Amino acid sequence: MFKLLITILPFLFLHWPLSARVFPGDEWPQWRGPKRDGISQETNLLKKWPGDGPKLLWRIPLGTGYSCVAVAGNKAYTMFDDGDDEFAICLDAKSGQERWRFRTDKRYYNAQGGGSRVTPLIDGNLAYFIGGHARMYALDKESGTVVWQRDIITEFGGTLREFGYTSNPVILGELLVVEGCGAANRSFIAFEKNSGDLVWSSQTEPPGYSSPIVVEIDGVRQVIFFAGTRIAALSPKNGDLLWSYPWPSDFNENVATPLYLSANTIFFSSGHPKGKGAAVLRIDTYGNDFMVKTLWKSNVMQNHFSTAIFYNGFIFGMDQTILKCIKASNGEELWRKSGFGEGALILADGKLIVLGSRGRLALVHATPEGYREISSARVLRGRSLTPPALAYGKLYLRNEREMICLDLKK
Repeated sequence: MFKLLITILPFLFLHWPLSARVFPGDEWPQWRGPKRDGISQETNLLKKWPGDGPKLLWRIPLGTGYSCVAVAGNKAYTMFDDGDDEFAICLDAKSGQERWRFRTDKRYYNAQGGGSRVTPLIDGNLAYFIGGHARMYALDKESGTVVWQRDIITEFGGTLREFGYTSNPVILGELLVVEGCGAANRSFIAFEKNSGDLVWSSQTEPPGYSSPIVVEIDGVRQVIFFAGTRIAALSPKNGDLLWSYPWPSDFNENVATPLYLSANTIFFSSGHPKGKGAAVLRIDTYGNDFMVKTLWKSNVMQNHFSTAIFYNGFIFGMDQTILKCIKASNGEELWRKSGFGEGALILADGKLIVLGSRGRLALVHATPEGYREISSARVLRGRSLTPPALAYGKLYLRNEREMICLDLKK
């Protein structure tokens, strides 16, 4: 029996179905949280906030950047610019005290501001960072030392987008999957997550600004990218194209992350062109083939920077600068609320946590029965475009000058 196991284990390793990494529910270790859907699994949070907002636990100065905060265990990770340099940083999550920082590149800057746009991804002993110039690092999460690194443009070709590299990587089993920069057969790339070795690359597609998700449709696991001109679903085994759906946009500005709804349906939205807005697709299998059907298409919601939330059959998100609730089944608008600018939102304990682009934070019932605000307070000053992160009852927020941690536990 022992000899038999030794014989078949390598085969099982090579052919075992790949799966998305499952993270602890109280952590926020990647873009959009533990399940990559913007929803925290935490409960027992404050039902209402004091007039000046949740209790401030700490506040630290931080340079420019739009990288969200990733939290794993007692550490928080993000990226920022300081002077002419770009850094990855690890903080004590409870105190904000710096544990280590690592220079990733020279400063990235354009007319929309400086700094990295990509959120760290924490998996096992490694913390993955991608800077604004598309240079990628796997660092030891405890010490910040380099385990491996790749330069996406120098090694794999393509061109940096006008607003920098923005696509957040995703873990599938032993793979780290990223969007490339549009070179021939290098638009989507998979690396072995522990070594950085290239496993596969696929497609020739202009990049967007969106981030991939992992779904399973009729038992077939697939990575879905919202690229510059289409939605594309790839096999994680070899990068083969499973299906695609055209969605050309002005300047290839597809930014928001797609949402997997239910029953093989996927929602996606873009701010460009304004006449399209959003769509829901149904994906069915016929033998080894996939058929894509448009369930609805409407300009009811145009996600520009901010990705929406799917909850209890409804989609909550920013239609440019208007917070809306729509029916996922047909796109019907149920309510709208202005005042948040190009804000961002997550969901926890059945409630929306909305951060306006000027630092107003609001707690809102996630219900289709009208906009019902519970509490709000201005907690940051200046432009605040980075989505919140929630871990172990603590809410992490940042703008272009500072980062704060608020206590949401009862």
